[in-house]
This record gives sequence, structure tokens and C-alpha cells, in this order.
Amino acid sequence: MAAGIMCMVKVLSLFALVVSFCLSQAVASVIKRTPADSAVSCSAPIQQGLGQQLSPGASIAFPGSQAFTNANTRWSTAEHPDFAVVVTPATAQDVATTVIYANACNFPFLAVNRGHGTAISLNNVHHGIQINIRNLTSVTFAPDGNSITASGGVFADQVIRNLAARGKVAATGACACVGGLGTGLGGGFGRVQGFYGLVADNFLEMTVVTADGSMVTANNQQNSDLFWALRGAGHNFGIVTSFSTKIYPLIPNWYAATYVFTRDQLVPVFQLLNRLNANGAQAKELITYSLIVLDPAISPNPVIVVSIQYAGSEAAALQYAQPFANLHPIFATNQTVPYTELADAVGTGLNSRSCIEGGSSKATFPVGALSFNVTTVQQIYDLYSELVTRYPDFSASVVQFESESMTQVRQLADDATAYAHRGDNVLFSLLTQYTSPTANDAIGPQYGQRFRALVLAGDGPGRRLNAYVNYAYGDETVEQIYGYDDSRLSRLRALKTRYDPNGKFDFFNPIIPINRGSGRRGG
Repeated sequence: MAAGIMCMVKVLSLFALVVSFCLSQAVASVIKRTPADSAVSCSAPIQQGLGQQLSPGASIAFPGSQAFTNANTRWSTAEHPDFAVVVTPATAQDVATTVIYANACNFPFLAVNRGHGTAISLNNVHHGIQINIRNLTSVTFAPDGNSITASGGVFADQVIRNLAARGKVAATGACACVGGLGTGLGGGFGRVQGFYGLVADNFLEMTVVTADGSMVTANNQQNSDLFWALRGAGHNFGIVTSFSTKIYPLIPNWYAATYVFTRDQLVPVFQLLNRLNANGAQAKELITYSLIVLDPAISPNPVIVVSIQYAGSEAAALQYAQPFANLHPIFATNQTVPYTELADAVGTGLNSRSCIEGGSSKATFPVGALSFNVTTVQQIYDLYSELVTRYPDFSASVVQFESESMTQVRQLADDATAYAHRGDNVLFSLLTQYTSPTANDAIGPQYGQRFRALVLAGDGPGRRLNAYVNYAYGDETVEQIYGYDDSRLSRLRALKTRYDPNGKFDFFNPIIPINRGSGRRGG
């Protein structure tokens, strides 16, 4: 269960997972602003040049303040965009005003919500303005009860609980702590995918601040080309301040089972997982999420953890779960929980260890595939064992195997949105985690490349790397992230040139138009 941005399953007892701002003369580090002048002044301190144009609820934070520190605490410490100031808007207009100011005064800028992105391109922000959208969290229901409009700073748990109170559900990422929007900008896998498709497939409309500070509406009637691009390549085109998405009747109770296996049980476990996946035609109610992890409390060797999540009763779920129980796992647990508590039950809840910010450097190496080749998985197990044995600082690293139904996802044509990988059935990912970045920064990518080579070699002749944009490490080509179809790439590059000609939104796995030079990213 992907979430645009990475979140790891950890069942608690089972598996362990600045610069000063030279323009400011402020005495206080956090400044509340009142609306004021429309003119941009770059020579004045920022609290005057920008702050007086913001709404009363907006604030500006500088290095040394707790607000600045909080806003710059990310899920991974490997990605550290360099900000000189943090602006926390109270309105969508504040976002546009900040973009106009940043452009006029030659500051790079980056919108940040929950801070889960791990692309190395985030490190290209230097002495920039962070636009912290976490306070933009309103959710309103359409009169017909079939959609909501949410502000861009909502996160998954907020959406899930707000809707569940009315007996509704929306397509969101699986982790409670990730942004409710960012997942969909990259496509968006999730727990109700089998019923309703990707998160992106459910968007109806977005309000977007574009690179020049304009605020535009994008849907299938207005700015439809931008709306197409936002659903799958959205990080390249603007700051979404609000979005409307479809909502559906809630399936209130879910069955969750977790099984832990040893290396000698790997073959039958992944044979079962392949059988359930059925070349992407997996039961719409079923999600399987499996890991290779090291947990010394269970075993001195890596173990295989399988999470079965089912939208319905235990009786209905057992046809999928019982075969794993029959393999005699070394640990097993199961429960039926309300949907609002499912993330907590499987270790991806808001307060779970998988959502803890900071503390380690993380990098993700995703590979979309057709199946879980059992021989390949054995090789991956051995590669992972080598990594955590040879480099103990990487012992919290994990390998992920994600499988959701693709049937509903494929109801849309490949070119219906900018999302490029509807043909993949499963997702492999290596997530490296370590605490000593100076010594270990090069090790993760080395193992990431070896991992990817194994997956591709086992997935069939001619398979090329498909890298899910929300997980992408950042060394991939544009084709590997956004697809190999020439017409799709040409369309994306043309739209990038139109909406972001100067690369203001080039900090998360960017599309680089030909007329700006392709560089190593193949753009």
C-alpha cells in the first residue's frame, strides 16, 4: 500500500523499523501577519516585503525557532532541502502571494505537507522558502454526498476519520500519516483500490497555484490538460491548495491477519501470493503486503512477514488467509477492526513506529513487476541478508512486496491520466535505512541497483524499469518514472514548458523539457 510518499508496516513486537536568514531583522522568530500592501519589496526584511501581504492567520518562522525546526523535521534525514525561512499560509491566496514574492526576489520555493518524500532531487533546494501547507486542512461535503472538497494540507488519517463519521470512504494512501493529496499526485495505491482505482483516478477537480503565482481551476472541462498531468505527474506543475474527490459507502469492518515465516518457507509463501494476485486480477476486497525484515527478537536471520487485509468479515477472508496459516508460521495473529483502526492494527497508524519522523536516512528503490518470481525473491532474501549482516547500521532496512487488485485501475485507458504503470501487477521496493549518513550514503544505492537488477532479470525478457514516482530514489530517467510512450512524454514535456518554463517545480523527480536540456535524468 503505497502512499505518493513511503510508509512501512511494523507490528510493534514483531519487526523493528541551518542557515540564518539575512533579509530578516526580526526579533521574534515566528511572526504572525496582517494583510497589507500588494507591492513586492525585496529590499525590505521579509516580514515587511512578504509578511504584510499575508492573511492574519499566516505566520513566518526563521532558523532558531521551534516552529522552523518542526517544519523542517522530515520522515527521512537523507533529504534536507535548505530553507532560509518557513511560511505557513492560512489561505490559498497566501500560497499564491508567497510564490509571487519568491519569484520576484529570486528565491526557490517548495510546498511541504507531511515531509515523507525521499527523492534525492529535494536536496537541490538551496536557501529557499518552504511553503508549509499543514494548516490548510478543511474538508467539506458536496450536497449530494458523493464527493468532498479538501484543502491541500489534509493527511490520510484526517480524511479517513472525517468520512467514516458519515459512513463514507475515499481513496487514500494506506499510511495514516501521509498527505491526503501527494499520494494521488503520483498515482496513489491504497486499501480501497480494488473497488475504486487509484487515488488519482478519483479526483474531480483541483485548485492549483502555478509557477507564476496564478491560481487556476483544473478539471475535465477547465484546464483539462493540466488536470491530466496533475494525476500522475502532479509534483511538476504547481501547488494544489484544494482538491475534490469522489467518496463512497464505507465498508465498516476489515479483517487483518499477520503471519511470520522463515527462509525455508519462502517458496510456498510466495507461490500463494502469486496465486492470490492472479496477474493483477486479485479479489477487490483483498490486499497483501509482505516484508523481508530483520527482527532479532524473533530470529537471528531475516524473516518474511505477510499482512493479509480484507474488506469484510473473517468468514469471508479465511479463504485467502487460511492457506498461510496452514504453512505453520512461527507467529500469527488476526483481528477484525473498524476501518478507522485498520492502519493501527497493521502498524501504519498515525502514532506507529512506521510514521515516526527523523532518526534515520532512508532511500527507496521501487520496481513495478508482473509477478513475484519465486527464484528472484530467494535471491532478494539473500541480498538483503548480506546487506544487514555486512553493514549492521542498515539493520532496519526492509524489502516490501505490495499487491492490490489492478482490475479497477485498468478500467481507465493507459493515457487517461499521466500515471504510466497500469500494466504492472505488483510492486517490489527496497527501503534502506541507516543512521550514519557520512559513512553509508553510497551503500544504499549500490544495493538498490543490485536489487533492481534481480527483479528485472526475473520478470521476463525485455522488461524495463518502471519506478513508481512516489517512491522513486531520484537517479531514474524520466522514462523509467513517467513511462516509455513517446506521446505521453511529449505531452508532459510540452505541458511542463507551458506551465513551468523556468523549472520552479523541479525539486521532486522532475520532468525536464528538451529545450532546457535533459541531463542524466533522460528528460
